[in-house]
Amino acid sequence: MYRYDRTDQQIIDQRVAQYRDQIRRHLAGQLSTDELRPLRLQNGLYIQRHGPMLRIAIPYGMLSATQLRKLAEISRRYDRSVGHFTTRQNMQLNWPKFEETPDILAELASVEMHAVQTSGNCVRNITTDQFAGVAPDELTDPRPYCELLRQWSTFHPEFAFLPRKFKIAVNAATADRAVIRAHDIGLDLIRDDSGEIGFRVFVGGGLGRTPILGKMVREFLPRRHMLSYLEAILRVYNRYGRRDNMYKARIKILVQALGIEDFGRQIEEEWSYQQDGPSTVPDEEFERIARHFDPPARETLPAEDALHAARFRNDRAFANWVRRCVHAHRTPGYAAVTLSLKAPGAAPGDITEAQMIAVADLAERFSFGELRVTHEQNIVLADVRQRDLHEVWQIARRQRLATANIGLLTDMICCPGGDLCALANARSVPIAAAVNEKFDDLDYLYDIGDISLNISGCMNSCGHHHVANIGILGVDKNDEEWYQITVGGQQGNTATIGKVIGPSFYAQEVPEVIEALISVYLEQRTPGERFIDTLQRIGLDPFKARAYVGRDRRRSAKVETRELVNA
Repeated sequence: MYRYDRTDQQIIDQRVAQYRDQIRRHLAGQLSTDELRPLRLQNGLYIQRHGPMLRIAIPYGMLSATQLRKLAEISRRYDRSVGHFTTRQNMQLNWPKFEETPDILAELASVEMHAVQTSGNCVRNITTDQFAGVAPDELTDPRPYCELLRQWSTFHPEFAFLPRKFKIAVNAATADRAVIRAHDIGLDLIRDDSGEIGFRVFVGGGLGRTPILGKMVREFLPRRHMLSYLEAILRVYNRYGRRDNMYKARIKILVQALGIEDFGRQIEEEWSYQQDGPSTVPDEEFERIARHFDPPARETLPAEDALHAARFRNDRAFANWVRRCVHAHRTPGYAAVTLSLKAPGAAPGDITEAQMIAVADLAERFSFGELRVTHEQNIVLADVRQRDLHEVWQIARRQRLATANIGLLTDMICCPGGDLCALANARSVPIAAAVNEKFDDLDYLYDIGDISLNISGCMNSCGHHHVANIGILGVDKNDEEWYQITVGGQQGNTATIGKVIGPSFYAQEVPEVIEALISVYLEQRTPGERFIDTLQRIGLDPFKARAYVGRDRRRSAKVETRELVNA
């Protein structure tokens, strides 16, 4: 993985000193709350419902065991011994003390970490495939390109105050596991007919209040022009993006207003002034950065380990875990392992101090000291020998990290919601817990099969509910929490925005509504069909009808009960 050089470390150390002085002056009354606000946001510090929240950067989801141990230590010393992984592959601390945040940043800097540009109207953390570098369907490793984008975008003076936050994702595999079309810019690594590596460029995607999938603005961009072309996009956006209305300030609104053809024309015109300028990246620079991501010293192993195969045949619980949590690897004899942060009773994406230490130990013992955070709020050990899988499973199970539900209904993406976030209209975590309790039978979950369910506490869509097969959105009605249901969204190569099925439901209804939707699928599916396949084949109406028939019945029963009590 990438290691800081002297310049990287100097920049981060200087930023920590600068931030410490800003907090000191604020606490001394020399810097007002309004003056401090943009400064703290530039360092990832929010003020949430109950106090500060610090968002820590994890570039393209990569962590070393040493760094995760530091996060565990920080969570114990400065928080409540828990961290929360986000859909941008970052970590949030939800209970730090305001005056101690400079100390946290100094601790992070000691292990080559920071919180820069995890907030504010700037280029945020670059995200990519959690299986980068090991996926069998990968054209090339996307991480060197992500690292180059990180270096380019960090402290870029021209793009520090954009009209709104800006998100970039990179994919290099046949299957898009980075949801690139749901980003302001999505980069899809491809080869042209001559074998040259470059990008298919998508622009204008985003979820939130106005969910839109990005549109292709260029079919092939040679990789040497990656930075200059992105600069052209950002300059057009910086020039014409709306600053009078934050709800219409994202680049997707500008692309919709201009149309992709006119927007593309303006990009090309802007790019013509700088196409072969200083931002052109020579092959030597790509190669220099790529060396940081050279494969570890893997062993030469048989394609299938005999001991692993025997355990798989004879241990049903282990076999279920392998089917759901173990993934193909490009090197024979190895596998990638997803550690689930979706155990029953746990808030999705939360990881305790003890679990962080356990994962760091697993990474050091079994995966060359590295791990990845996924945008679906789980953790991946990317380089596990097949013969070690059983031991990894046993250790992970003791730490409640081996729930065999990856890709199933309870593998939910879920934001912290109204329990913590000041922007949320409703709570997300209790809804996730209620759904988990409703579907607590793994055999039933396996029968349902592949399906995604995501939950957001507000229209900002931090839970990515728009691109889930079933999405849940918290809404406010007369100071009460209600939940809007969407169906038909999906990630991947055929990314789709889900459709709202109708009026919202109160919290107690949500698990039964989900069950009603699932029942239609189980009744109507044909062999081999997933939930999304059945929905696309028979349409929305049968699902909608079942959900609202149930609602009318439940509400009638509730009224009758109330009348009996009052009588």
